[in-house]
Amino acid sequence: MDWLEALILGIIQGLTEFLPVSSSGHLEMGKEILNIETKENMLFTVTVHGATVLSTIVVFRKDIINLLIHGLRFQNNEESKYVYKILISMIPVAIIGLLFKDKIESLFNGNMLLVGGMLIITAVLLAFTYYAKIREKDISYKNSLIIGIAQAIAVLPGISRSGATISTAILLGINKERAAKFSFLMVIIPISAANFKNIIDGELNISSSTDILPIIVGFVAAFVSGLLACKLMLNIVKQGKLIYFAIYCFIAGSIALIYALFF
Repeated sequence: MDWLEALILGIIQGLTEFLPVSSSGHLEMGKEILNIETKENMLFTVTVHGATVLSTIVVFRKDIINLLIHGLRFQNNEESKYVYKILISMIPVAIIGLLFKDKIESLFNGNMLLVGGMLIITAVLLAFTYYAKIREKDISYKNSLIIGIAQAIAVLPGISRSGATISTAILLGINKERAAKFSFLMVIIPISAANFKNIIDGELNISSSTDILPIIVGFVAAFVSGLLACKLMLNIVKQGKLIYFAIYCFIAGSIALIYALFF
């Protein structure tokens, strides 16, 4: 991988991690088109995911600090309840990650047919939110688990994590701003934990011949584009414009299917 490929993939990761269009699906398409071997670039994948986590922390730094100060006291206050809900939302993806890690990783092999189909499913889910009744519910413990299940399903390449979790929350009647905020905060620990596990398992293939420049370029590109996309997505959700991403995902999914079937 050269620095230009790293720049492109970093921007793709940063933008699509927050916009409801599936970062995993777009990375798979990008790697397939650029002819990049996934297994040889675990270090890059971990790096760009770490960059998007950092951009989330920067955007929500005040909320995170407040949760750390008041929520981790585990008292009967709103901050502690919010922490409990985030922890509950992590249960499904933790189970999937621990029990089916190898099977999930086998799906990330440039399978454009799978990616295309899952993108179309994402499009359908996003389209449903256009017709959802506007309600102002808060997030309950039960709903946090349901949203967590949506996040677990989104481990499939082509299912947008933010799209699945935000759409599920909106369909449950949760306030759009609360849905977006919860969606972005709930992913910080799972992605960080997955990256840490890859590191301790020695899966990063770091050697003296590793070219550091593409890694740095990818990190910076993913971080900057992630910052922009995170802020943009918050405004998009507030304005109820997820239908446009439904159209985009349908088109992108159709292109992926055509590529898989005819190229």
